[in-house]
Amino acid sequence: MTFAIIKERKNPPDRRVVFSPEHLAEARAQFPKANFIVESSDIRIFPDEAYSTLGFEVLDDVSHADVMIGVKEVPIENLIPNKKYFYFSHTIKEQPYNRKLLVAMLEKNIEMYDHETIVKKSNARLIGFGRYAGLVGAYNGFRALGLRDGLFELPKVETLADLNEVKAELDKITIPNIKILLSGTGKVAYGAKEILDHLGIKQISDALYLTSQFTEPVYVMADVMEYAKRTDGKVGDKFKFYKDPSGYESNFMPYAKETDYFIAGHFYGNNAPYLFTREDAKHPDFKINLVADISCDIDGPVASTIRPSTIADPFYGYDPNTEKEVAYDAKGAITVMAVDNLPCELPKDASEGFGETFLEHVIPAFFNNDERDILKRAKITENGELTKRFSYLQDYVNGK
Repeated sequence: MTFAIIKERKNPPDRRVVFSPEHLAEARAQFPKANFIVESSDIRIFPDEAYSTLGFEVLDDVSHADVMIGVKEVPIENLIPNKKYFYFSHTIKEQPYNRKLLVAMLEKNIEMYDHETIVKKSNARLIGFGRYAGLVGAYNGFRALGLRDGLFELPKVETLADLNEVKAELDKITIPNIKILLSGTGKVAYGAKEILDHLGIKQISDALYLTSQFTEPVYVMADVMEYAKRTDGKVGDKFKFYKDPSGYESNFMPYAKETDYFIAGHFYGNNAPYLFTREDAKHPDFKINLVADISCDIDGPVASTIRPSTIADPFYGYDPNTEKEVAYDAKGAITVMAVDNLPCELPKDASEGFGETFLEHVIPAFFNNDERDILKRAKITENGELTKRFSYLQDYVNGK
């Protein structure tokens, strides 16, 4: 079986890759029956020579491969019929802008595996760039704080070589006496936590956070059952909430009254209560003035996130009174960082981390008869049809 590392063709260019040269060499050593080839790319963080030096074929045409492995969506005109594809298709939530892509994959008899659908039996994600989104998102929030308040100037992550350089820049700054709320308990949240811990900011309990004042910066890591509560006054159950969030309401306001900097690292499920609304943000006791929205759901659970921002222009302001965008440093505004492709800023580390998990969980499935059902669960399309697990997308495919 031949696996091809394909060139990224989506704009803006993405320099990440699923396998670094070293991890691809590991894959070759572990699975001698597999043949790995690389499509030539002038934008990849690792140059073609880094692969060819390790003995990999680097080709302009990889159409003879069986399995195509990429990161971002493949343009429809570049899809090769009758192949297996791995990439982030951004279709499983019925995203309108990618409906034609899913239709095209069905028409071209492509077997599609989305990186997002590579999950355990429990549906927990096995691979992804979440940690790197958290790392970069939290850093970017501090960068905004320094620029807005004239405290310090952190360079953009994309100008730094790797995570070690990012942390070295953080060692040069001093964080003022602020209270920081981090929502979530997954890979994204733990990536952000890594930055907070590196800065030496003390983590405290929810009870202390909500009732006490401090003379140094502190943070709390709040799980969903802290900022959402049952409307009937009974104790909530996180796993039942994930299955059906009806009967819950936001309990975010107590945190909003105590927080200066909010890092949104949670996963937001459909129909769950919003964390804070536009009306909440108008409340005189609403204290949050800086949001790093790593989750980046537009016009959703974090009311100040009215659009995604970009790596080139990462910050904007949200005026709670007018509900309009203003300058990121405008008086009375909530400063928002809502870059929706954060791991792109740290392509080397993100690629290395991704390749490690892809090699651990995905490649073996091709050679052990998929004993853990990794491929079976991840497969979206087969023989020109949606698989049973993703049959809910049929109306979306039909344009209904």
